[in-house]
Amino acid sequence: MITLKDILYKVTLEKIVGSTNVAFTNIHFDSRAISLNDVFVAIKGTMADGHDFIENAANQGAIAIICEQLPKNIVNGITYVQVANSQHALAIMAANFYENPSENLKLIGITGTNGKTTISTLLYNLFKDAGFEVGLLSTVKILVGSQEYKATHTTPDSLTINRYLKEMVDAGVEYCFMEVSSHGIDQKRTEGLEFNGGVFTNLSHDHLDYHKDFKEYRDVKKKFFDGLSKKAFALTNIDDKNGLYMLQNCHAKKYTYALKSHADYKAQILENQFSGLLLKINNNELWVKLIGTFNAYNLLAIYATSELLGLEAIEILQLMSTLESVDGRFQFSISEENITAIVDYAHTPDALKNVLETINTIRTGNEELITVVGCGGDRDAEKRPKMGHIASQLSTKVIFTSDNPRTEDPDDIIQQIENGVSPENFKKTLSITDRKQAIKTACQMAQNNDIILVAGKGHETYQEINGKRTDFDDFKIVNELLTALKK
Repeated sequence: MITLKDILYKVTLEKIVGSTNVAFTNIHFDSRAISLNDVFVAIKGTMADGHDFIENAANQGAIAIICEQLPKNIVNGITYVQVANSQHALAIMAANFYENPSENLKLIGITGTNGKTTISTLLYNLFKDAGFEVGLLSTVKILVGSQEYKATHTTPDSLTINRYLKEMVDAGVEYCFMEVSSHGIDQKRTEGLEFNGGVFTNLSHDHLDYHKDFKEYRDVKKKFFDGLSKKAFALTNIDDKNGLYMLQNCHAKKYTYALKSHADYKAQILENQFSGLLLKINNNELWVKLIGTFNAYNLLAIYATSELLGLEAIEILQLMSTLESVDGRFQFSISEENITAIVDYAHTPDALKNVLETINTIRTGNEELITVVGCGGDRDAEKRPKMGHIASQLSTKVIFTSDNPRTEDPDDIIQQIENGVSPENFKKTLSITDRKQAIKTACQMAQNNDIILVAGKGHETYQEINGKRTDFDDFKIVNELLTALKK
């Protein structure tokens, strides 16, 4: 039977009150989940401090308390372990509890502002098509082989990560591709994991509601690469100005990829159409079904990662040619009236700019480009005027609307987006708070051959307003409205 002493292996301990040679049932960091003989880890979160619930955990039968400050009231029969950082301790304990599953498969972490979901998901698909048992931990979903689970965070908590990794090991999974967010790194959810490789995509304005400034956001991302072992590889996009910075002080084997710079893995776009891309990767040409310069970077990262994991170049190219776009990432359809509807998760200024520039590169200029976009509430407010400026600058018509307003007033959010619109672009813009009505208006405005971009929510199938989630699928709604309006 596993004991508290077993799971404290490699945890930096400051003080112990009681015995660590006690058996326990489970580990929790939510006191409400505690049952008899469980271990409670008190974590200082952004919304609440777990130390305030130590007494609750004790009353519910906890056999051990892991904390940064020992409580004044020490209960006989309960072991108290003081640690420097509870989040770090939880991650190490979780790995130990689930028998360090990351050591028994090839775990690859993908981090950066944009591209994480596309790269991780398409790597999963490629390796599955190559005949391997594969796992995926992504924003959209969690896959253990072919078994699918719903994802709730970009990077789950450390207990959840290790539980799924253990399930993968038990299922015979050989490779796992995992999105690694800045929140996950900062909150030490990935500590205690053995990564075989790390991929850096890019860095742009995002999550500054959580990180105090861009430098902190960048440095948190770098911590992931600092933690890679000498046995691992670090693959970075050096066309991004922060690409080489990620490799400083990194012990892993270093590799680079780029479209514009000299790099270990190099790609060139030969053709860019709505039907796909013609790419040259390390002097090999291939046609892929994905679209845009940003996807050329994603595909190059996929090629490089696959080769670094031992696949042959010719096999990688053959498998890449069959890959399909990920849900909510430049997902498009064409109506009977030849109106192209595109849904994309672009919720940062850089991502929105990339998508709009891609569309403008492909379109002839005779069509209207109608963009429907908003910004999420209770999140980084600094990016809102930037989103407004980019959308109005690069579209022929723009409708500002709600995204997930959460607890904020959606009209206030829209006003902040409008503040970024240059005077010469005011006439292009329209504001409609109701998202469905905004999409309907875009569909009514569209004529033959026009393009509608619905940006911001992508794969999400809900809208969150004042703590309540209601069904809302951009791709489904825009296609239903186009069909209904043109009858």
